[in-house]
Amino acid sequence: MKSNIVLIGMPAAGKSTVGVLLAKSFLKDFVDTDLVIQRKYGCTLCNIIEKEGTDAFLKIENDVICSADYSSSVIATGGSAVYGEEAMRHLRSSGITVYLRLSLGEIEKRIGNIHTRGVAMKNGTSLSELYSERAPLYEKYADITIDCEGLTAEQCVEEILRQLLKL
Repeated sequence: MKSNIVLIGMPAAGKSTVGVLLAKSFLKDFVDTDLVIQRKYGCTLCNIIEKEGTDAFLKIENDVICSADYSSSVIATGGSAVYGEEAMRHLRSSGITVYLRLSLGEIEKRIGNIHTRGVAMKNGTSLSELYSERAPLYEKYADITIDCEGLTAEQCVEEILRQLLKL
């Protein structure tokens, strides 16, 4: 049985915020894979990406996710986790994957400084290009897609609960 709920989506989509609320609602543990990576490497994502490069960071992210065994948890992934096919297969083997979808415009409003946020993207890539590249991957791996446009974090949780009951 799949005991985890895995949240995927763009940076600033609300995965961590919604994840904490969802974990409370389901009496589950909460895991933020970005924080797991930062703890393991002793520095911020931004520093890891700057020091190691984007490709190396994506490998680190994939390896960290694959090496963890979570149960009865809500897992908020980094926005780039969907690049790791192994990582996504691992997460989906024990969890239901929920894509928190927002429009590019809403992501742009929320994201702040993309360069200090620790977003894995190649130099010269715009947020629009990143969105276009990742959106099909989020759709590919999603068991459930939640349109979060105009919703509060609490409303997103309610919608996730509604969708999970349909499974």
